[in-house]
This record gives sequence, C-alpha cells and structure tokens, in this order.
Amino acid sequence: MDEKTFDWQRFLTRWSEEWADAQGRSADLSPDDLEDQQRRWLGAAPATDADFVRMKARLGCEMPPSYREFLRVSDGWRHAGGFVWMLAGTREADWHEDASGLGGNFDEFWGEEANPEEIRAQVGLWSRGLQLDVQSDATYVLLDPEDVGPDGEWAVRVWSSWRASDPERYPSFADFMVAMYQEFHQLEAGRDGEEGAAAFVNGTTRAQDAAVARARVAALGGRYEEAAGLLREAQRYGRPRATELLQQIGRLGGPYGAGGRPPHPGDPCFLTELLPLHAVDLLGSRRPVDGLRFADADSFPETARATVDILREMSAGTFRYRPGGAFGEAVDEAREEARWGDTDTAWRILRAAVPLWEPLGPDHIAPVGLLADPVLAPVLTAERRLELLATPRGGEQGPAPARVGDQDPGGLSWLVRDGGLRPGRPSPCGFRMVLVEGATPDELPALLGSSPDTSLAPPLRLWDTSGHHRPGQRVFSSYDDKALLSVGRAGANWSFGLEGSPPFFSADRFVSPAQAASAGGGRAIVVWTEWSRPTPLFHVSAARGGTPLYAFTVRDGEIEDISGTVPAELAPAALGFGTPDLTAQESAAARALDALTDGYGVGLPRLALTEGRLHSFESVSWKRPPAPGEKHLTITMG
Repeated sequence: MDEKTFDWQRFLTRWSEEWADAQGRSADLSPDDLEDQQRRWLGAAPATDADFVRMKARLGCEMPPSYREFLRVSDGWRHAGGFVWMLAGTREADWHEDASGLGGNFDEFWGEEANPEEIRAQVGLWSRGLQLDVQSDATYVLLDPEDVGPDGEWAVRVWSSWRASDPERYPSFADFMVAMYQEFHQLEAGRDGEEGAAAFVNGTTRAQDAAVARARVAALGGRYEEAAGLLREAQRYGRPRATELLQQIGRLGGPYGAGGRPPHPGDPCFLTELLPLHAVDLLGSRRPVDGLRFADADSFPETARATVDILREMSAGTFRYRPGGAFGEAVDEAREEARWGDTDTAWRILRAAVPLWEPLGPDHIAPVGLLADPVLAPVLTAERRLELLATPRGGEQGPAPARVGDQDPGGLSWLVRDGGLRPGRPSPCGFRMVLVEGATPDELPALLGSSPDTSLAPPLRLWDTSGHHRPGQRVFSSYDDKALLSVGRAGANWSFGLEGSPPFFSADRFVSPAQAASAGGGRAIVVWTEWSRPTPLFHVSAARGGTPLYAFTVRDGEIEDISGTVPAELAPAALGFGTPDLTAQESAAARALDALTDGYGVGLPRLALTEGRLHSFESVSWKRPPAPGEKHLTITMG
C-alpha cells in the first residue's frame, strides 16, 4: 500500500462515521464511546511537528511512512478492530522490551533450526518491537524495526493470548489498519439479525455486496479467479454470501477463502449439494454422522427424513448426485460409464453438459454436489475441476477453456511399471487379474462367484473391498484362496476382475479361473504377478469355452510350468524372461502385457483402480481343495 495515494483523512473519516452509525444498535455505550459517537470521530487531533520531534528524541528513530502519515491525521485511535480499544499516538508508542515476559518461550520455539527463515526471523520480536496497543483484549500490536520492506515500511505483528497461533503479520501499518477496519465490518455484519438490531448498511457494505454480485456473474462465466478475488475481499468485510460462493470455488480447486460455514436446511442447495458434501467431510474425518443435528425432526421437520436417507446412503457408499434437467441426465449417463471404470468417457459426458447446468439459487455457482457422489468424485481430477470452473454455465457466456486430456494410459503394462496400482511408490504392486470375453462386468459373479448367490457390492475403493466383503474375518485357511475382485470394462466385449496385493502364489495347488470364466464360450486370460516378495513371479493362463489354451509361469527368472501352445508374441524367452534381474523381469512383464493388449484389444482403467470406486465380488478359490492325505493350516484369530 502506497502512503502517497492512501487517503488517511478520507479512510479514517469513513471508518469513524460507520462506527458511529453502528453504535445505534447497542443498548448502552460507555461515556467515551458515547462522546465518540456524538462527534463521529474515533481519532484525536493531528500530531504536530513538535510531537514528531519529541517522539524521535524519545524513541531514537523516525517512524515508518504509513504510521507517520496516519499520525499527521490522528495522533492515536480508538477501536482498531474488535480487540484493540486504544492505539498509540506519538506520546504512547514505546519499545516493548519484552515487558510481557513472552520473549523467552517464543524465541526458543522460533529459533529452532528446523524452522523456515520467516519463522526464525521473529526471534527477538518481543524485545525489539515498538508497542502500539495501549488498551486491548489481551492483544499485542508491535511494529518490527527489523522487518522492513523496500518502501521503508515496518511490518506489524499482532498476537492475542487467546489465539493459538503465531503473531499475524501485516506488511505495513496501513495494511494493519485496513485489516482492522475490515474486522470491524466483520463483527458488525455478524450482528445482523440480532433481535431489535437495525441492519448494518452503508456505502462500504453496498459496494462490497455489489462486488459479490459481479463475482457471481464472473464465476458463472468461467472467470473463477476474478470471482475469487472479489469474493475474498468481500469476505474480509464479512459480507453474506461471499463465504458460501468462495467455498464452492475452493471445493473445485480454485482459490480458497478463510474459514467456512456449515450448511443450513433453508438453502435451496441443502439436500442436493451442501448436506452431502458436509457428510463427506464428516466421514473423511472419521466422526460419526448418526448424531448430525440436521436429522433431528423436531428442529428440522421439513428436511430431517431426507437428511437421514442421505446420511445412510453416504455411509453405505450408495449416494447418487441427482441434479435435474439435461445436466442431470448427463450425470446419470456419466455415472454409468464411471462405475465400470471408463472415467475418461464419463468426463467427456460431463464436460459437454456443464454449459447446460443451471443453479438452484442465487448462491449456487457450480455443481459441487458431484464431489459427494462416490463414483463421480474421482472422475473430477484436480485439472478437470479447474476446467469445470472455467467453463461458462448457468446462462452466462464466455470462451471455452483448454481441455484436459484423458487420464488413463490405456493397455495393461502400466500395472507393472513403477507406481502401478499404488501411485507414488518406487516399485510396482503385485496383482491378480482375470479378463473375460463376451461377458459384462455384472455377469462375472455368475461365472466366478464364491457361491450361487454372489452379487456385486456397491462401488468401493480397491483397498476397501476386504473390509466390506469380510468384516471382522477371524478364520484363515491355507487352501481357501477366494479373491476379492474389483470389476469393470476392459475393452470392446471384454470385462475384468482384479485384486491388488494378492496372497502368495502356490503353483502346486493353483487352479486358474480362466476355465470357469470362459464357460460362456468366449476367451479368458488370467495374469498373476508378485514383485515385493523374495521370489518375483509372473503367470499367464488362458482358456476358451471352458478349455485351457496355454499357461506359463516365471519364478525368480526361471521359466517353468509351460503348457499348451503359447502364442509366439508371449513366448517367455522372447519377452526377456529367464534372468534373475528384477528390473529385466519387470520389463519382460510389461512387454507381455503389451502383447496381450495388442492381441486381444484389452486394457484396464488406471484412474478407476487407483483413485476411484468399482463394484466388486468374492470369487471362487484360486487354489484347489486339499487332496486326501494333504495337510493344510487353518488359523482362527481371537
């Protein structure tokens, strides 16, 4: 802030007059406040040249520019925000010299070597700072003579004993005063609605409310950064609606505001957008949703029943975002694609429909309810969320944003590359997979289910399947190896079932499910890999119409168990197997999976498997039962 263009007289006059008008909402005023209200001025007389000479002689230095210009208009100030009741002028400002006794503890914490430089720079603040608070609610205001900007301004540090945080920093005294003016507005806006209180309305509130209206139009037109800038400023003034609109932009990856507010049943977006998102936050924090106050029929009779239904669906993972109109139809179509793994197609459907989306009310600027849908939320990657924000909608016009490319790499070999099913890890994760031709994903339980009545579970994350299918499992058998398969589409006329991090592969009792999976007449391919165990393994087996076609296993670089006629493009030796080098085996496995992709036109959806939710079921055992006389181990826990 440039003190040459900052009009202190105008700023302080406006602040004083708005403060005086707001006092009419208070039941009683102190004598000092009553006097200030009557004269409509929170300041004092301007400081004279003689005042500045005495101040310099007493303190030993000139004051920073914006504080000095302030003093030329008012030699002190009352009610700087809500917690500083008297701010120092030329006579009261003084070196703090750790008079509060806080320096020791703060300096020890700030001075730790692991702290970033901006934290360590605060060491000594309590000893060197110029104290400006004269009367306050346990709040200290210090000008820091060692934190000086290129414009000569000293930073202001503000700390309250009742705030569990470091002192808040303002680049200059002028920035501090603007923030305190905004704090005054926030507190007064928060009193709106009090019984008997007149509305807090003035030129500043009207200007900020107009900015909120412009922000809404900008947001709907895809100019979300412009909208966020206007809303963040309005939020600092406590303007209603600013926080709600900013939360929607922030939810979709745009600039955030400060804080947030819980939803309210009176909002037209409550049931479709706000409550589901609130439930997502609660579930993510591991807090129970059962006692949520919105489900109380006495307090919220009109929405309590629907709230209970939504919470039950959210807990079970079956909630569906249900907007209306053409956009709602597209959402249903996109969900159908995403629940079988085709997240790229799902996004293309949503992208085309975003311009058709219509808000439910004046405080609704984006379809944020998508983020509560367990199937569709993972489709909205960070880049796609920003594309959505930048897409004009709700009847507003604007240029279409640059399109985000597809997220899935296609094929199968990504499964055995670094990260694989566990993004960010430096090595691939083991898995077992069955690819089935001529069957839809929802038909796989009939072919491979562990029992005749096996059905698909609601869409789950890969790592949640065990807890859903085997809650509280206590008995574990060495011969029973039923896989928990997440399912989806693997290509034209192909489906897949996949389990990550399977148990140890036992070749002598392994029964490939390829035969059962191909019983419908098509082909089936089984792949099993292990990379994190002492003995790396890669297995492939195939069948058609219930009849085995071929199989081979590579264990620790040794090619074994070859049967049938292995296609030339899958010949283990030609692929590069036959070496104990783990990196070479991983490369050979990738070539094998590329050959399967090329030969059968199959692929698996990485985004759906690593970030999304897919249906799943418990399969038949991948091991045969023990033969007569064979030993097996059964472990019971607890």
